[in-house]
Amino acid sequence: MLASMVKTNNSEGVHNKAVEQALAYPQLRFMGNKFRLLSWIAEELSGLYFTTALDAFSGSGCVSYLFKCMGKQVTSNDFLLFAYNLAKAAVENSSATIDEKTFQRLLAKSNKPGDFIQKTFQGVFFDAPGLQFLDSIWSNIEKLSSPNQKSIAIAALVRSCMKKQPRGVFTVADPEKYKDGRRDLRLTLSEHFRESVSLFNSLVFSNGYRSKAHFGDIFALNGSYDLVYMDPPYVPRADDNCYIKRYHFLEGLASYWKAPGTGICQDTKVKKIPKRYTPFSYRKSAIHGFTELFDRFRTSQLVLSYSSNGYPDLDVLRKLMRQFKHKVTVRQKEHRYHFGTHDRVSSDRASVREYLIIGE
Repeated sequence: MLASMVKTNNSEGVHNKAVEQALAYPQLRFMGNKFRLLSWIAEELSGLYFTTALDAFSGSGCVSYLFKCMGKQVTSNDFLLFAYNLAKAAVENSSATIDEKTFQRLLAKSNKPGDFIQKTFQGVFFDAPGLQFLDSIWSNIEKLSSPNQKSIAIAALVRSCMKKQPRGVFTVADPEKYKDGRRDLRLTLSEHFRESVSLFNSLVFSNGYRSKAHFGDIFALNGSYDLVYMDPPYVPRADDNCYIKRYHFLEGLASYWKAPGTGICQDTKVKKIPKRYTPFSYRKSAIHGFTELFDRFRTSQLVLSYSSNGYPDLDVLRKLMRQFKHKVTVRQKEHRYHFGTHDRVSSDRASVREYLIIGE
């Protein structure tokens, strides 16, 4: 069915089926998540012909998954390891799932479970049984021989920890703070993990193409693509755009704090890991970063997802893109973000105009 989408990607029926399938993806509590904009994105891009697509800053993975549902050959890239595993589990993976036998092996008591999480995060984020579960499950994840099964397990852990956190971010140490009795907070991490494995299993399908997840700096990625979709961590007008600050626990968890750059900052209450540099986090380097990004992929159709509360302004970005593309159009939609906004008083900060700046 999906193989035919490449030739008929302008048909309303195919568009609706692709969006419907993409909306099965989990609506993760991820700063700047585009999940509720998937239908709009698909509609605005329906007039562009492309077979290969790069999601340059894949984040939650929902746009990459949308492209896969649209019948495209997708490359997902992110410099966060846990985001890479989300994309690997649902986008690159076209066949592997975690069956019940494998799931039970994951839950089984390990002969030599680690205790790093229990020792490091005692009294932080989760209760003692939850921390013990995370140590135990990781010792069994490492035994999986299938890389795709391993990514499903890590993706399921990421979702489980996000849902168990009252606000979905890892900036408040007290595991009891903000608890309000909702179902997500009543379920154990083990119960969340079972639901999450089932969900990621249900996302697995093949659209006839071999898609790829990539972990690293976008400026180090080589390749040619018909379309490049960009949703970088642009500089907000207030607060900051540091994903490591908000999701450091998930980033460490994705490798059991063994990957480079995941050493614990012991002087921090919530046991952060070092912040990573990106030019899109600072006013002094953001414009240069966008210019370099547009230049690097100048032979592709460019689609920049952007919000009215970001820096630089829309007019600046439009002029920058015109240096490399002869036709630049802007589509916009009123939108309200629910995740990653921390000032309840200044709730107007969450209401924005969402832009798609399209260069052809």
